[in-house]
Amino acid sequence: MNASTLLAQIEQGSQKALARAVSFVENEAPGYDALLARLPHRQQCRVVGITGPPGAGKSTLVDGLIGQLIDKGKKVAVLCVDPSSPFNLGAVLGDRIRMSQWYTHPQVFIRSLATRGSLGGLHPKIIEITELMRAAGFDYVLVETVGVGQSEVEIAGLADTTLVVLVPEAGDEVQTMKAGLMEIADLFVVNKADRPGADAFVKALRAMLAPTFGTHRQEVPIVKTVAATGAGLDVLSNHLEEAVPEQLGTDRRLWLLTERAYQLVQRHRMQSLSKEVLMARLRAASTQPDFNLYRFAQSQFYETAL
Repeated sequence: MNASTLLAQIEQGSQKALARAVSFVENEAPGYDALLARLPHRQQCRVVGITGPPGAGKSTLVDGLIGQLIDKGKKVAVLCVDPSSPFNLGAVLGDRIRMSQWYTHPQVFIRSLATRGSLGGLHPKIIEITELMRAAGFDYVLVETVGVGQSEVEIAGLADTTLVVLVPEAGDEVQTMKAGLMEIADLFVVNKADRPGADAFVKALRAMLAPTFGTHRQEVPIVKTVAATGAGLDVLSNHLEEAVPEQLGTDRRLWLLTERAYQLVQRHRMQSLSKEVLMARLRAASTQPDFNLYRFAQSQFYETAL
């Protein structure tokens, strides 16, 4: 099937065509770049990154958010970035099991993606796959990351709005995350807020965030939820709706587009250099008496950039 036909089916709302296109891009099948080059850029689609430490209840929160957004008449895509299986690099499909009630809903599309060794908690083709979701006419794309720590700040360059999910017991983890995850949040969610100490944790979180308020145009909202029962999810979904003017401003959009374009250009330039090729070149170069690792790397920089 050619790119034009596949794109036409995606724009007509075919979830089978969309699923096929995601696999097409994931596996870099011949012609995938032609499909990507034809995608329209629909700015009205909101990409929401949902990140935070493991065990914070991100999947349950996403499951509840789907229901809230569907009730508002929205069309929702969910990209669950799972840890890779050590055997075949495929996704461990825990999120699919938790969100099974939405699989037959015509307004919902859910796809699990493996990190495939990516260190930032995201899929290496996440930008391209997100653009596919935009082309399919979704109002929201929820991207749930695996929760791997500070390297997860990568989500800030992808999402229009970034939610950082924490739990009341996360005091020590918050201290270690402060230099990374804490600064990227557009909204904090304290989940499992029915546990003891939740109010004290929110108060401490506000105090801890005070030095970072200068990097935001306004104080970062903190929303308490109990995702398992649905408590607070209506407040959270309202925050997402209200954040539209703030998050889609010209400066923010330009920054996001720059981040995405940088990642795409960087990846394209590095395609011509594989580790196998590098090893072969090093096998010869490292035997020279005047070998210098930095000088060798410099020569590769110039060659890759050409």
